[in-house]
Amino acid sequence: MFRSLDAARIAETADRLGKRITERFPGSGLSGVAESLREEVDAAAETARWLARPQWAVRAVSWGSIAVMLGLLVATATLLKHGVELFSSVADFLQGLDSAVNELVLFGAASYFLVGWETRRKRRRALRALHALRSLAHIIDMHQLTKDPERLLNPEQSTPSSPTRTFTAFELSRYLDYCSEMLSVISKAAALYVQEFDDPITLDAVNDVEQLTGSLSQKLWLKIDILERVAPLGGAEARASY
Repeated sequence: MFRSLDAARIAETADRLGKRITERFPGSGLSGVAESLREEVDAAAETARWLARPQWAVRAVSWGSIAVMLGLLVATATLLKHGVELFSSVADFLQGLDSAVNELVLFGAASYFLVGWETRRKRRRALRALHALRSLAHIIDMHQLTKDPERLLNPEQSTPSSPTRTFTAFELSRYLDYCSEMLSVISKAAALYVQEFDDPITLDAVNDVEQLTGSLSQKLWLKIDILERVAPLGGAEARASY
């Protein structure tokens, strides 16, 4: 049980995180993003189950088509063997050889296409779902973009076009931490797609999402570190954050 991700646990974590954000910042845009994240985690769990299941209908059509093509090749070779004059000249031999090679190449290409049909169908759905998670990570980054901890020390340096900043040091710390937790949930949801689906292209896309969320989370923790330096939180206040 400790060697694989549990989709139900990830969904529970996303749900609890959404409630914490709503209770701390009711009506905020971040709470809406948290709700979207909860929906994406549910979708990721369902997609991961779909990816893990074999698609017997697709396999039947693929292998059936290969069997039919192979049968046609065998039947053709049998007919040629029984009473059909193969070659009357070198030119006929070369022409027949060229046709045979072309037929074998086409058979191999068709077989390769049919054998990989199931994987491509699964890959297409996984990549589409990963794109949604990647977009959600960028949306979270946009929400924390204007949360500058240094402005707590010098609020008078704001310009008329500067965003409104009403958070206290404690609230800003919680906001940034919530963003980091959401990015972590996105990373774990992405990992669900390749837990039981062995596809190198999908695995590369998952790694890209994990690198993206890791780099964005690193920026958040740099801000939190700056915040603790310019406006350190007391022990009691820090314990109350959860």
